[in-house]
Amino acid sequence: MTRVQNLYEKWLQDPSIDEETKKELQSIAGQDKEIEDRFYKDLEFGTGGLRGVIGAGTNRMNLYTVGKATQALAEFALKNGGAQPSVVIAYDSRHQSPEFALEAALVLAGNGVKAYVFEALRPTPELSFAVRELKASAGIVVTASHNPPEYNGYKVYGADGGQLVPHDAEQVLANIQKIEGFDSVRKISRSEAEEKGLLEWLGTEMDEKYYAAVTSVSQHPDVIKQTSGDFRIVYTPLHGTGNKPVREALKRIGFEQVRVVKEQEQPDSNFSTVKSPNPEEREAFTLALGDAKEWDADIIVGTDPDADRMGAVVKDDKGEYFVLTGNQSGAIIVNYLLGSLKERGELPANGVVIKTIVTSEMGAVIAESYGAKVLNTLTGFKYIGEKMTEFESTGEHRFLFGYEESYGYLAGTYARDKDAVVAAMLICEAAAYYKSQGKTLYDVLQELYRQHGFFLEKLESKTLKGKDGVEQIGRMMEDWRNNPPASIEGVEVAEVEDYSRGINGLPKENVLKFKLKDGSWFCLRPSGTEPKIKFYFAVKGTTGDEAAKQLDGLVRFVLGRVEQQ
Repeated sequence: MTRVQNLYEKWLQDPSIDEETKKELQSIAGQDKEIEDRFYKDLEFGTGGLRGVIGAGTNRMNLYTVGKATQALAEFALKNGGAQPSVVIAYDSRHQSPEFALEAALVLAGNGVKAYVFEALRPTPELSFAVRELKASAGIVVTASHNPPEYNGYKVYGADGGQLVPHDAEQVLANIQKIEGFDSVRKISRSEAEEKGLLEWLGTEMDEKYYAAVTSVSQHPDVIKQTSGDFRIVYTPLHGTGNKPVREALKRIGFEQVRVVKEQEQPDSNFSTVKSPNPEEREAFTLALGDAKEWDADIIVGTDPDADRMGAVVKDDKGEYFVLTGNQSGAIIVNYLLGSLKERGELPANGVVIKTIVTSEMGAVIAESYGAKVLNTLTGFKYIGEKMTEFESTGEHRFLFGYEESYGYLAGTYARDKDAVVAAMLICEAAAYYKSQGKTLYDVLQELYRQHGFFLEKLESKTLKGKDGVEQIGRMMEDWRNNPPASIEGVEVAEVEDYSRGINGLPKENVLKFKLKDGSWFCLRPSGTEPKIKFYFAVKGTTGDEAAKQLDGLVRFVLGRVEQQ
């Protein structure tokens, strides 16, 4: 009997596994490929926690994989969380999110760790805020972010409110690996947990504190009051957690004309109106665009299911709606924030903007033009949060803004993860501010291009599912690592940055970045949470046409080689 088949049989015979789960496994008897995919590995606990398809098996999201991970986290909290360790738990609108959240709480309680659980779905950034506010040992968000509806996940946060960085994640992983069977997972009932004070429910009191923190970042409440009567916002929460907090933040800083896309307003685990609940994709805005055209809206904003990513759509010079990329939105917010601080004489001498290595250099150039320092981190907002906590301790820099090209932004130090609520508020505020000067955000973007150079970027990805796909991605990375191109379209490759070696003081990660002599670059990065590899491309030209031509040549070369691998 193979290892995979042995694990499958073990689950079927395990007395600690419920009958419904066993029925699901019995239904795939004889389906060797399906059994292999479910059991060929444990669902990986990485620096982003767990993420996978919901279902029975070691390589699936279910009560047992959640329980096992939580047992390991409880042991981590007991070791590192002081005399009274506690963990805050939030969850989104996905299938089984409430059940997974409660399971985690009861396992924590079974280990003597207090669990604070939000009484209903809440955005990820509010969890980050609540961990800090309650001085908890750790946090959990049950979410798969913008993945398809068959997925769910389990993100783990440290005491600073940021996602676990590698050193801490490795401790939790080591604990997981020591757990031999599900009968080692300690758990008590909900009633017992509540009676012992080990399960406490969080509600509107925490919401109020979070809203106050978000709205404190507002830059021009006076301008909003002047323009709010005729400034129109269309907002879509894409069936997720952003509906209440985004609307509340916009209302509290003075926006009056906000229309929510009705078909996408309420939580829906199937995300029935979209192919993918991802504000990075134009298709997600189809219904919002219809509302915006009908109402002549100034801006559209959308947030993903756990409200940590924000996308925006604005009018171009022809009056058509133009979808901003994450890099473009980031550059606009950097310019608006730093420009506002300078205008009031509040721009600090030691200000810092933090971005990731795959994010456009445009925001960096803008920040530096205001005298701010710019730092790069590996992909993942946890690294930005880690630098924020470091600077809070040392005082070396004052954090101004952190962002990544994948539509994640944070202003303010109240949290340590990207926040679509504050990002939606700021992009709308910037649009209203510039409207008072007779400009759209598209106009502002063109001004920034003319001033700093025409930066263009593109992201492509290739999904390769299952065990074979993982192996293919591994071979692809090794081929590029061992056989780097000398030149592309006649432009010499000046430098290859192999982050698996731990360069520039950053943690080791399987990422390759190729820098060309003309300032353009491309990067290969296998996803840490999905069965795909991502290809990032960036160029800078003196005109838009020149940049577009450079980008097209770079993309064509790289993807052409990938197709042959």
